[in-house]
Amino acid sequence: MSSRNVYLSPDDRIRAVTLYRSLQEGAEAIQKGVADAKSVRAVMRQVIKAEPALRIDYLAVCDPYTLEPLSTVNSRVVLLGAVRMGPVRLIDNLLVTVPRQRS
Repeated sequence: MSSRNVYLSPDDRIRAVTLYRSLQEGAEAIQKGVADAKSVRAVMRQVIKAEPALRIDYLAVCDPYTLEPLSTVNSRVVLLGAVRMGPVRLIDNLLVTVPRQRS
């Protein structure tokens, strides 16, 4: 069991998956053609904001090698997020490969 789970109630554990779900929604937006990193972050933020128990530390769209924040989605990005639930800080990431343009 993850050490963070020691600090989370069963209900909190259910809420905690919201962070990963937000990253998945960001990845889905990229797969659908959203290239503006600010727009991707807005999608992720919307998912987190729907869960009042979570407070956002950061949500980012970054280069997967340097972890530098990006303004435009490239061929590969990593979506990063950290939220707080009470005293517990949850972090997660998701590597996303942008689909090639269809001819």
